[in-house]
Amino acid sequence: MEQFEEILSKYEIARRVNKLRVTFEEVEKIINFKLPDDYKTFASNYLEFEGLIGEENVRLWNFDEIIEINTGYQIFKYLPETLGIGGNGGGEYIAIEQPNEGELRIVLSPFIIEKEAHIEIGTSFTDFLERLENGKEWFD
Repeated sequence: MEQFEEILSKYEIARRVNKLRVTFEEVEKIINFKLPDDYKTFASNYLEFEGLIGEENVRLWNFDEIIEINTGYQIFKYLPETLGIGGNGGGEYIAIEQPNEGELRIVLSPFIIEKEAHIEIGTSFTDFLERLENGKEWFD
């Protein structure tokens, strides 16, 4: 079991029973980087998640809706190397960003869609969930 799955096993998360309709390759072609394996494992096995992790509200979007959601928020248009993957219910979205070639991070940013507003909240999808589980707050 992946480390992040140990965290998520505490919560009632809907497991995916059908194969993904959207492929990782489709999304990777739009964002111009490879999605991290831990996030791919999440997207392949879970529909979505909404609830508290630690003290923070987290909503992770269903991967089958990821292109539509990112297009609707114009994330692809203004931040081409960013993939919104969820939100916090407080006006910010959670995203995977490639700030430099070969480097990925998880960020929290207001829906004003500006790279300068990004706050790093994890060095990986797993690290992001572990930080929250260990009591780290969004703006620590």
